[in-house]
Amino acid sequence: MKNIQQMKLWSLFVLLILVGCDNALDLEPRDKLTPDEVFATSAGTQLYLADLYNRLPIEDLTFFPTQGFNYNESNPNNNGICSEMFTGTATHSNLNAPGFITGSHYNWWGDAYKLIRDINLFIEIVPTLKVNDQQKALYLGEASFLRAFAYFGLVKRYGGVPIIKQAQAFTGDLEALKVPRNTEKETWDFVLSECEVAAKALDYDVNGRRASKWAAYGLMSRAALHAASVAKFGSKNPMTGPAVDAKLVGLDPIDAARYYQICIDASAAIMDSNKFSLYKPTPATAEEATENIRSMFENPNVALTSEAILIKGRTIPGNGTGNNYDIWYSPNQLKNGWPSPGRMNPTLEFVDTYESYANPGVSAPIVTAVADNINDYNGFVKTKAYLKFDKPQDIFAGKDARLFATVIVPGSQFKGVTITIQGGLINPAGTLVTTGSVTVGASTYYVFGDSNPFNFSGFAPLASDHTKTGFSFKKFLSTKPVVNGWNQSTTDFMEMRYAEILLNYAEAVAESGLGNVAKATTALNATRRRAAFTTTIPLTVTNVTRERTVELAFENKRYWDLIRRREYQEKFNNVRQKALIPMLDLRGTAPYKYIFVRSNLNMNNQLFLSKYYYKEIPGIALNGLIQNPQY
Repeated sequence: MKNIQQMKLWSLFVLLILVGCDNALDLEPRDKLTPDEVFATSAGTQLYLADLYNRLPIEDLTFFPTQGFNYNESNPNNNGICSEMFTGTATHSNLNAPGFITGSHYNWWGDAYKLIRDINLFIEIVPTLKVNDQQKALYLGEASFLRAFAYFGLVKRYGGVPIIKQAQAFTGDLEALKVPRNTEKETWDFVLSECEVAAKALDYDVNGRRASKWAAYGLMSRAALHAASVAKFGSKNPMTGPAVDAKLVGLDPIDAARYYQICIDASAAIMDSNKFSLYKPTPATAEEATENIRSMFENPNVALTSEAILIKGRTIPGNGTGNNYDIWYSPNQLKNGWPSPGRMNPTLEFVDTYESYANPGVSAPIVTAVADNINDYNGFVKTKAYLKFDKPQDIFAGKDARLFATVIVPGSQFKGVTITIQGGLINPAGTLVTTGSVTVGASTYYVFGDSNPFNFSGFAPLASDHTKTGFSFKKFLSTKPVVNGWNQSTTDFMEMRYAEILLNYAEAVAESGLGNVAKATTALNATRRRAAFTTTIPLTVTNVTRERTVELAFENKRYWDLIRRREYQEKFNNVRQKALIPMLDLRGTAPYKYIFVRSNLNMNNQLFLSKYYYKEIPGIALNGLIQNPQY
């Protein structure tokens, strides 16, 4: 049997002791583990599988576009630059820190093929395991799911890639190890076929941590929707070159309908199974909806019997196991001694996307003035008839409950603390004041809402721990105090949930004209009903994509939605992101009111090069692969 090399988990070395060594000192030094040693017990097999799951391309709370997956080792200091900061959903408190999408972002090649090799080894070893045939079939189904997930991570980045179904052994001939790229269509079809194998072999996983029939259908739904979108919208970004000529990148538009149908069928399999539902789907009030949704992301295990399909667990704090969302993204007032909070700043244009209960079915941009021009980002104007509010949070009244489960708005409370986000004063003469303070009578008012920087969370110009957009972040954050140290958060992550399946179905029907329109309309409105909307809106592409933006926000799906629909350059090029600046207006008499100013952020215009729809394939001088266009 083949040797398994480069197995780096310490637990696998510990396994040698667990499977029959009376004295650890009797062990001879070795750098290889044989299958007989690794798979001698069920515990050893589970450890091997746990390693495979941990290495899947799951973009959870330890994924970052430059550093990649599982970035939670000692001192993982990347300044908190995460995926959403490249999508328009949020920006960084140090405004130009993220920069633009480049060739250094979202790569996953070498580690992908190491993972695939280890999955292939497992597939070859399963027939030799001392377990019954039923367990062997389950293991093989699980391996098919893992391999599908790995190749999905590759094909959405690179297009067609080499499909390797057996573990390669080096016999001295490097040329024998070279495998040419399959076409993009062949690669997508392989992903979907592996999902089908897994779905037939597997059943329900009560813990939501492992492959199941429903996770396989969920991955099929997601992958097929991605492929359908590439086929339908690829012509928006025409490419040329050898990779295009060989069909290594790109899909024929005629294939879109087939992939949409696969998405519809896979989604329907989950929807019709009666195994899943939205978590707390019919709240009595918007406030109840907000807390239901917030709490589900703080602890997705509450949705194990309803919405969660696949969870990546993080139960142990510390290097290699925890995450850093609480220390990077909690507002400044809640940092609890951590020096670098407040990095995630949701943008005004994202907040504008949410609907209102008064006028459902369309986005409800924040209105700041009488006869407001929501495209006016030119700053404070003395003569403008600004709307005035007793409390800063009042301007958001009536907005979608999910906004408040996702974003901390100015003046709202989190963990029992009122989060002060203020960016200026209007003095009694009507002049904007952006530094220091203004004294009126016996009272002194401060530009940022307080004289002590520990007591406010926004707009301090030299502080990277203060929001620059007028909004702070809430989704996934713990309601417990921040633990001052790296990798101390243990928030589990729903990689796959029922809401995504409903929206995949709705989008596939809306885009293709296939499937059941009434069923898709119900699916679209189910996520809105869970957010306390009671009005049904029609099935349109616009409605589905808006709903997807707000429902799946900050779950690391937005980047791939922009990629698959070929919308990046349309939405980003020559665009600056936006802020909403609360200001206390000292004109008139006390009690003074708050006004709001829509503003462009002081940052570089965005830029997306169309070649980044496909990533650069590394090492072509050695592997002989055809490179993707424009590299």
